[in-house]
Amino acid sequence: MSLFVDMHVHLDHCYFEEDLDMVISDARKNGIKIINNCGINPEKNRKTLELAEKYDIVKASLGIYPTDSLKLTEEEFDSELDFIKENKKKIIAIGEVGLDYLKKEEIVRQKNNFLKIIELAEKIKKPLIVHSRKAEEDAVYALESSKLKKIVMHCFCGNKNLVKKGYGNGWFFTIPTNVVRSFQFQDLIKTVDLSHLFCETDSPYLSPFKDKRNEPSFVIESYKKIAEIKSMDINEVANNIYMNYQNLFG
Repeated sequence: MSLFVDMHVHLDHCYFEEDLDMVISDARKNGIKIINNCGINPEKNRKTLELAEKYDIVKASLGIYPTDSLKLTEEEFDSELDFIKENKKKIIAIGEVGLDYLKKEEIVRQKNNFLKIIELAEKIKKPLIVHSRKAEEDAVYALESSKLKKIVMHCFCGNKNLVKKGYGNGWFFTIPTNVVRSFQFQDLIKTVDLSHLFCETDSPYLSPFKDKRNEPSFVIESYKKIAEIKSMDINEVANNIYMNYQNLFG
């Protein structure tokens, strides 16, 4: 049986309040071995730890989403970094963190916050799961200026040169389930070797099915697309990605 990994979800979202037990049960039935829940702010980070405690297939990553970081005072932001540090043994990574220039909000402050997070990741030796919407070049520059090697670029939409730069640095890239209709992510599969890929749903977002909430069971759609593009058996793809997980987080 294949062991599927969903590298990035938000099961703490209100969309899962009514049926999370069923969502987890469905994931198990579909061979999902690991679901990595990514926190984005103080409240969600604590919920993430609760989910990882309750469900054995859920792993915890704690982070501060770039625009959420702008809602915190400097003291509150630093306090949350301390919280992440205090809980380093309960998490597999720091994430979701990074830069978001969609609305071009307080870019300088975002950069400074991201650098603080990078510094924390260096100190506690945890992989980083990076969001970089409309800010791919700045995110890559900040990461290259660090000592970090264990980096996962979440839903990376940078140009092919930036993809090749990250791949050359040994970073990993996630393939979200909307790859079924996204030529950009299909090209990413062609560019990056399987040894540097993960699959994700970003549940409840980026569903492969129109007008349907995304959930971890659907991560198999990403695996199918990788298998199709790389002309491989889906079980072989799953085994390789599971090995990537063990190598990065083991």
